[in-house]
Amino acid sequence: MAPLNRFDKRLENLSGEIWTKVAQIDELKGQWTAGMRLSPQALGRLRRSVLVTSAGASTRIEGARLSDEEVEKLIRGVAIQKFTDRDKQEVQGYYELLQNVYDSWTDLRFNENLILHFHKELLKYVEKDQLHSGAYKKKENKVHMVDADGKTIEVLFNTTPAYLAPKEVQELVAWTTHALDQKTHHPLLLIGHFVVEFLKIHPFEDGNGRLSRVLTNFLLLKAGYAHIPYVSHEKLIEDNKADYYVALRQSQKTLFVSGSGTEAAPAEDIRPWLHFFLTLALKQSQMAVHLLSGEDIEKLLSEKQLAVWRYLQDVSDAAPGTIAQKTGVVRPTVNQVLQKLLQLKRVERLGQGRSIRYRKL
Repeated sequence: MAPLNRFDKRLENLSGEIWTKVAQIDELKGQWTAGMRLSPQALGRLRRSVLVTSAGASTRIEGARLSDEEVEKLIRGVAIQKFTDRDKQEVQGYYELLQNVYDSWTDLRFNENLILHFHKELLKYVEKDQLHSGAYKKKENKVHMVDADGKTIEVLFNTTPAYLAPKEVQELVAWTTHALDQKTHHPLLLIGHFVVEFLKIHPFEDGNGRLSRVLTNFLLLKAGYAHIPYVSHEKLIEDNKADYYVALRQSQKTLFVSGSGTEAAPAEDIRPWLHFFLTLALKQSQMAVHLLSGEDIEKLLSEKQLAVWRYLQDVSDAAPGTIAQKTGVVRPTVNQVLQKLLQLKRVERLGQGRSIRYRKL
């Protein structure tokens, strides 16, 4: 029997807790697929909101300072605005790249060229990065923890030397692609492993963290996790930023850095990172399924549907004809909305026939 690849060894002897999380995520994945009855309008609204949230959060993790409100204003003014501020440049690049991933992931093939293309697109507005966008690093870099002002707090770990970065990315992509195709390991474990190894290599001068999050979205979508565009992975990392850095550091310090002149660690251990990665993936799945319950109803309804819902919140009860008259929404649409609200268990029907009225629960 051939010896195990060093990447395969990292995914041996995982704890029961890790496998429990994987099973829970897949159960919720099934619930999303089976229960996904949101309207195209509602899904569109959710996706636009997540794009704004994700672009803001992913760049703030690296020290940018634009709020979600500022990101939204930036995107709305994209046709007339010149991007001269670095924070705005980075946000715009992230937003457009993630939007492209959401739109085109089924047509894109995971390989080295895709990673280089994504990096170029990510940095296409950032003036300081034009010389090295879409190109591997030419000088050494380190992984830093940064504060809210973008200042380095501490160096977390060393990365792969620049001269070895292309080779290591090629090896990582080849192994990951083969493992995903052959289903040698669960895709969640393969994606989690890809991210921690990619960040260990840190193959570009800048944008590695942001690119790792775009690639996470892409790989999860390719693996069939269709809820990804409707709950922000990036926001969950931002909200757990300290734990993100701790998990990375705990795993990265056990990983051998090629060309460093040191011996390999006695046991490479990526379990701390996998625990963090799967905990966030589980939370993301739970939040997605929660959307199906209708409890976040303001996010699920179109403008006309919201008009009906808000009117019912202001009255004790009302007949469909009255709702149509008061809201300016045509009667057939009112009937459709009422049926949707009944399914979501947000209203109840009173009476029968011509005397039917509806009341908010």
